[in-house]
Amino acid sequence: MAAAVLDHAGHGKPDGEVSQPSDAVLPSALDVDIGNLAAFDPRPLNVEDFRTEEDADAACLRVGRDVLQALANAVFSLPSRPDKAGRLVDLPPPTTPLPREKPLPKPRPPTKWEKFAQTKGIVKKKRSRLVLDEATGEYKRRHGYQRANNEADQVILEARASDEVGSDPFEELAANKKERIAKQEKNRLQNLKQAVKARGPAVLPSTIALAATNLATSGGSKHDRRKVDKGDLQEAVGQAGVATASIGKFDTKRPGEKPIKNKGKKRKFLPVEDTANERRQTMSVLGKVMAKHNDDIFDTDRAVGVYNVAQEKQRAEKNRKQGGQTKKRKYNKADSG
Repeated sequence: MAAAVLDHAGHGKPDGEVSQPSDAVLPSALDVDIGNLAAFDPRPLNVEDFRTEEDADAACLRVGRDVLQALANAVFSLPSRPDKAGRLVDLPPPTTPLPREKPLPKPRPPTKWEKFAQTKGIVKKKRSRLVLDEATGEYKRRHGYQRANNEADQVILEARASDEVGSDPFEELAANKKERIAKQEKNRLQNLKQAVKARGPAVLPSTIALAATNLATSGGSKHDRRKVDKGDLQEAVGQAGVATASIGKFDTKRPGEKPIKNKGKKRKFLPVEDTANERRQTMSVLGKVMAKHNDDIFDTDRAVGVYNVAQEKQRAEKNRKQGGQTKKRKYNKADSG
């Protein structure tokens, strides 16, 4: 919902300029669209008011003043609420239709089945997900895993008079299933080709976007109809080569195919029974961390004082053992730590 900020009329005007009163007599034929903050004067113009340039300017100012005053009166008549910037009103929905910036999207081309259903007058109806299984007498899924009346679950098939001698009905069922799957895949590819011709390769899934450039396209931009270059093919082959459980390690190599380079880094784990290497690695990491902040935790002046005190004590102990005299020295409290 749009909103507008109201301000008192006449504020900020230069000296000598008088604001038009809000209750001025205005034409009743004005069309005001508060939602778009627009107003229109549908009255025909008087030709006599546009004889000269000065008369035309005065007429335009007069009409603009009347239209603007009508719009201001309509906005100020709406209920308002206080806000930091002033009074705030909620604008109603616009009444003037504006043209669309982008063209309307093209409808999806109908599939082969949709064309056939439209020709035959077939109406799509929503079917239930569960159907009765004649073998077990229970309701099961219509399609998918553990579906009802599944041909693969039948252990006994009734012989027909049209069956040939020595034919296996189970092999015939498997062959019919393969034919149905192949027919469905063929129809799916035909629908994709028709969609590409109508709207370009952008309608295809990302998994087959690379193959879309090989289809005969009549629509779309020039970039969409470009040929596949060598780099695209190499990238596609590289992605397909590592899309296995072994990352292409145990796949059969083609003549002249280069081995796949492992771009990842292997982590090296230390043995469990050897703790010396683990301790060494831990101390190395600790030393790197402490080296970054050694200036914060190490007092150089205090360390020098402690070192001097230790050296003085060693010389005094050495002179005492040799029978010499030691010089007494006063140590500062800061030197002793």
